[in-house]
Amino acid sequence: MRASTGPTSTPSRSMKKDRLPVRWFLLFWVVIIALFVYAAYTYSQRLQEQTLSTLQAQTEAQMADLRADYEKQFTELNQQVAALQSKVDSFNELLTFTKDNANNKTDNSNKLYTQLNEVKSQLNELQKKMDLLK
Repeated sequence: MRASTGPTSTPSRSMKKDRLPVRWFLLFWVVIIALFVYAAYTYSQRLQEQTLSTLQAQTEAQMADLRADYEKQFTELNQQVAALQSKVDSFNELLTFTKDNANNKTDNSNKLYTQLNEVKSQLNELQKKMDLLK
């Protein structure tokens, strides 16, 4: 019975030799798959960085536009307030002059006072708008 062990050892060597190319083949595919996974990961990271930088640039551009619009509105409101302030000052001067020269027969001071109150209310509204913009 021991003599029969000799021929059986030969097929086991051939089986080991047959498994060696299969192992190399499987190892090759595992390495290829790992390389593809790594490439996909690096590509997704690069794509994420590009997306973030593009989004940041767009956000900065929108913020600059908003800032410019805010400053434009603020200067317009300042100009309107200055114009109304000059009107209020001129009405005050006119009202003072009218009060000094008014007699009991004329009622111009009441009209001027009403106009002055309207202008002051408009000035207060513009002040509130400016405060909201700040």
